[in-house]
Amino acid sequence: MKNMWSPWRHQYIESFKNEKGNEGCIFCNAVKEKINDEDCLVVSQKKRTLVMLNLYPYNNGHLMIVPFRHAPSIIELTEKELTNAMILIRHSIVILSKIMKPQGFNIGANIGKAAGAGIDSHIHFHVVPRWNGDTNFMPVLAEAKVISQDLIQTKNALVKEFKNLRL
Repeated sequence: MKNMWSPWRHQYIESFKNEKGNEGCIFCNAVKEKINDEDCLVVSQKKRTLVMLNLYPYNNGHLMIVPFRHAPSIIELTEKELTNAMILIRHSIVILSKIMKPQGFNIGANIGKAAGAGIDSHIHFHVVPRWNGDTNFMPVLAEAKVISQDLIQTKNALVKEFKNLRL
C-alpha cells in the first residue's frame, strides 16, 4: 500500500483556531457572517442551512452544505434540517452545472475523524464538481493543487445564482 500525502490539509485544519489558540467551529461562526463581507466564504443562507465555499478546495467550485445547528452526524439532524441540506445539495448541483459546466460531481460527508473529517463536530456535506482529467500529477510531485479560478470570482457568481432560490 502506498501513502498519499496531502500537507495542505494540516494548514486547513489549523485555520480553525481562533486568536487565543482555541478550537472554534468555523461552521457556527459562518452562520453569523454577512455574505457581502470580503473574507466571508458563505454564498447562501437558507432555512436551517448554509452553503459555503471550501477555503482549501479539492476542485474549483467545491461547496460545503452546512446545517446551522452544531451536530456531529446526520443521525442528530432533524428531518427538516436533513431535508433542507439535501435540497441545497440539489440546488448546488444545478447552479454549479450552470456556472461551471462540470462533467460530474462527488457528493458526501465524512462523519468522524476516522472517516477523514477535518471538522468532525459539525456535520457538513461536500459538493465537488469534477471534470474528466481534473486529477493530475501536481499534488503528488509538487505538493500543490491547481485551482484555476479565483475564489472571490467563484463566490460572486454563486451568490448571484443562490439569491434566486426560494427554500
